[in-house]
Amino acid sequence: MKIVFMGTPDFAVETLQTLLESPRHTVAAVVTQPDKPKGRKKEMQPSPVKELALSYQIPVYQPVKVRAAEFTEKLKEMAPDVIVVVAFGQILSKEILEIPRYGCLNVHGSLLPKYRGAAPIQSAILDGEKETGVTIMRLDTGVDTGDMIKKAVVPIEAKETAESLFRKLSKLGGPMIIEVLEELEKGTAVFEKQEESLSCHTKKLDKEVGRICWDQSAKKIDCLVRGLNPWPSAYTTLDEKMLKIWEVEEAEQGEEGDQWKAGDVVKVEKDRFLVKTGQGVLAVLEVQLEGKKRMRTDAFLRGYCVEVGMHLGS
Repeated sequence: MKIVFMGTPDFAVETLQTLLESPRHTVAAVVTQPDKPKGRKKEMQPSPVKELALSYQIPVYQPVKVRAAEFTEKLKEMAPDVIVVVAFGQILSKEILEIPRYGCLNVHGSLLPKYRGAAPIQSAILDGEKETGVTIMRLDTGVDTGDMIKKAVVPIEAKETAESLFRKLSKLGGPMIIEVLEELEKGTAVFEKQEESLSCHTKKLDKEVGRICWDQSAKKIDCLVRGLNPWPSAYTTLDEKMLKIWEVEEAEQGEEGDQWKAGDVVKVEKDRFLVKTGQGVLAVLEVQLEGKKRMRTDAFLRGYCVEVGMHLGS
């Protein structure tokens, strides 16, 4: 098939790589978001998808608005058999959806209809789900509302972070889309409508969502820390300085636990310190104090005095 690929971040790279290496398909063009300034020097940085496409000498297009009339005409001139979309970052118009004869296929990082929208992978961890996966669907004019074609289920491990789950799920998209393209060619693809009553929509994450509320349960805060690792990260304050929390684990609550309020340090050990929550106690295992490097808690405690009774958060 002649394919136009639309995608932007690292999550889309594995699928594009698989398509580029397929002997039965041709990636005619790649569409990705415009370069963005990055780092202290604000130098323009291409997307990971653009970098891969250029290494294969594939034409790259970066429209500010993919729905613009002039770019829609450009897509019509390309006449792709299918458009494959993976975390592209823009919504396609009905006119674009109707260009390819096999439609526009989306590789989505959840088990639809659950977790539509911008942050499905993080949201599954934040909500304490036991499993998630990847869904291949045919795009329609809604946001992740189209008919489903194929799913793969992945368990969420006890220590799973958004970063580790991203890596697992990103590797599934390529093999799955190859199978779907073959089924479309043979006419054997099965389309399943989504059950609207089971759907939920995820919003784009920002830094504020990472602020730890110690009144929540230890389990909920653990999910927050893992779900926002590596971005935007969970954080609190210590001595009026921001303290990012990178790893925690639930700990046994001793007899002394009930005399403390949520956010209080109730015990300091050699390699961790324990914090009271709204329900249970958390052991803090990895941190990053404002202006400092990320480090294990044992190293942090050698250079910073944390004492029983200190309070985290405002």
